[in-house]
Amino acid sequence: MDQQHEHPSREETIRQMAAVIKNVKFAMLTVMTDDGHLQAHPMTTQQTEFDGDVWFIGGKDTQQVQSMAARPQVNVSYADHDKGAYVSISGAAQLVEDRAKLEELWSDAYKAYFPGGIDDPSVQLVKIEAQGGEYWGSDGKLKNMFQQARAAITGKPATDLGTNETVEF
Repeated sequence: MDQQHEHPSREETIRQMAAVIKNVKFAMLTVMTDDGHLQAHPMTTQQTEFDGDVWFIGGKDTQQVQSMAARPQVNVSYADHDKGAYVSISGAAQLVEDRAKLEELWSDAYKAYFPGGIDDPSVQLVKIEAQGGEYWGSDGKLKNMFQQARAAITGKPATDLGTNETVEF
């Protein structure tokens, strides 16, 4: 029996995305390199409320930041495997010089990458302005495993593997 799913509102989808972003320590930020290849790097998620913008701290001298300066279209992916929740955000990267925002996001843990601390000349604030996003969520691993096993046995597609919603910003 197929279940009819009511799609969440745009605001609810954004809240679901924000919860994943807040709870995942590292994101994968994908840029396009000079030779046209997609390259992903792990980045530390900044503890700010998701409002359509995602913030990172990078190094001005890195290939990743240089790629964003030349080609600002990027993708940021988050995965919370334990909760079966995933987010993908496409957007435009902006290299920002904002001392107040840097102070808000800075942690002494960054000294491992920037020996000069917050005043290190290589520190670069990166703002990703979301243009679109996608959220996937499931009710749990056990339910998904059951749905997949039933599909394998019956030869019929699984009917309820969770939710998948897209949103434009």
